[in-house]
Amino acid sequence: MAVNADLSTIVDKAWQDKSLAEIVDAPVEALAGVSENGAKHIREALGIKTIGELGRNKYFRAAQALTALHDAN
Repeated sequence: MAVNADLSTIVDKAWQDKSLAEIVDAPVEALAGVSENGAKHIREALGIKTIGELGRNKYFRAAQALTALHDAN
């Protein structure tokens, strides 16, 4: 099933025409608002190199789930 999404506010311009697979494998700094220096800190602190690793990280998933539960109330 084809899905269209506006990625202009999610990833940097250079990544907006890439496939979802390419974006998930992209370095964290491909996310809009994440600088190379910020990505370096994420890499050094957590060992996370790609957007996919960031999205699958158990701590980020737990924080997102807790926030969603809180916001639902």
